[in-house]
Amino acid sequence: MNMASVNITEADPVAVRPRAHVTAEEVSKVFTRPDTGESFHALGPVSFELRQGEFFSVVGPSGCGKSTLLDLVAGLSAPTDGRIHFEGNEVKGQVPEGVAVVFQEDASFPWLNVFDNAAFGARRNGLPEVEIKERVDHALAFMGLSDFAKSYPAQLSGGMRQRVCIARAMVLRPRLMLLDEPFGALDQQTRLLMGEELLKLWRATDSTVMLITHSIDEAVLLSDRIGTMSARPGHFIDILETGWRRDRGSETAMDPKYGALQSRIWGMLRNESLKALGVGA
Repeated sequence: MNMASVNITEADPVAVRPRAHVTAEEVSKVFTRPDTGESFHALGPVSFELRQGEFFSVVGPSGCGKSTLLDLVAGLSAPTDGRIHFEGNEVKGQVPEGVAVVFQEDASFPWLNVFDNAAFGARRNGLPEVEIKERVDHALAFMGLSDFAKSYPAQLSGGMRQRVCIARAMVLRPRLMLLDEPFGALDQQTRLLMGEELLKLWRATDSTVMLITHSIDEAVLLSDRIGTMSARPGHFIDILETGWRRDRGSETAMDPKYGALQSRIWGMLRNESLKALGVGA
């Protein structure tokens, strides 16, 4: 496809933007091995922002620090250098109120049924039981899980268990949802369906979403903007806007621009993946 014939919107610093919901300023993360004292530069420096209400995806080669970046934004880890702010307040090594995280691994509790799994975070936060029931019933209905409220995770498919985890996050009514490869263990068809459910949730809640993914297809299909990271230590080498309408779905894959976006990202990601593998381009 002739890239010049397809309009791919670049990030324009002059254009009017929604206000920044999250900002990261020259953020780096260095790990120290406890046995040898050797330093391991995992990430950065990285500077970027998440705009209020956008769907932002991050792609990059394995080991580039994508999940490390999400941990820093979530407050699950503190940066070695730089600062991260959420809604104007610095994130300092703990998950701020209003932030929910969903991981790739099945995080459902096998001893709790679907309802109690979805209610877990709200109960931990001390919400009244009447309000918890209202929120959980709504979340399970939204995720198509109402008929399985009394079922246990072992009785569900992998895709359904991930929907339980997303429902748990939804019950907390987060203003920022952070997703670390939440569909990575699912088959391609289920991933597409889960992606559409995620878009519906994003539109219904008007939350800001940051998705970490290895899948270029998934990033292009779901996102308002996509950040491509370099090989370790990861930093953004490209941030582009897809230009998709907000009420998009899987039919977006039929748009001619879809292939152009894939090609552009893969053109950069291929070189960085080769670097990560120690192979010449």
